[in-house]
Amino acid sequence: MKNIKKIRLLLIEDNKILRSGMAALLKPYVDIKIVSASGNSESTILQIQKLKPNVILLDIGLRSQNSLLMVETVKKEFPEARVIVMDLVPVHTDILQFIKAGASGFILKDASLNEFLATIRSVSEGQKVLPEHMTESLFSQIVEFAIRKGSVKVKDAVRMTKREKEIIELISDALTNKEIADKLKISAFTVKSHVHNILEKLALHSRLEVANFSLTDGTIKSITDSISLIRN
Repeated sequence: MKNIKKIRLLLIEDNKILRSGMAALLKPYVDIKIVSASGNSESTILQIQKLKPNVILLDIGLRSQNSLLMVETVKKEFPEARVIVMDLVPVHTDILQFIKAGASGFILKDASLNEFLATIRSVSEGQKVLPEHMTESLFSQIVEFAIRKGSVKVKDAVRMTKREKEIIELISDALTNKEIADKLKISAFTVKSHVHNILEKLALHSRLEVANFSLTDGTIKSITDSISLIRN
């Protein structure tokens, strides 16, 4: 029988029920070996040195230590180990920070078992994995560019139609949908449809974010700042 190369998985989750449940669900799979399931990250570096995991499944909101700092440390000291960060409701700005710190993947804590398995296996093979609902947005393109180039202007990462560019500029002038419709001689319904497409493409959530985006140079920072502005 052919030997199966096992994925050595280190699980760090401070919720005991979730940790135990994840470990139990993953245990039957012969290609995955859970080398440790821990409730905190204080001894993570020592664990990595001793257990040599090639994939680390990490809770994004650990109470005992800064998860972002841990990803940075792992990336620096153990470049062969790949980190998958888990969260219930990931925020685009948080994910971007973790990607820049060196995380290889993200998974929602309420994802299906098949999604967990696919993410773990893909990351172990060197792929970058985002939550499914983000893969079609501009955000995934930004991440791809950021990984390769360090930073990127959004205008270089997404295709906007001439009409969409016009509407972005008019939104930045604080015009309403009706005013934009009158100016461009199109229906308000058509404007609303364009605004929806713009929000989807830019992974933004409001007209104010679009206005802020248009008044900047269109970098990653402009998007993350605008999202923070809205949420705060």
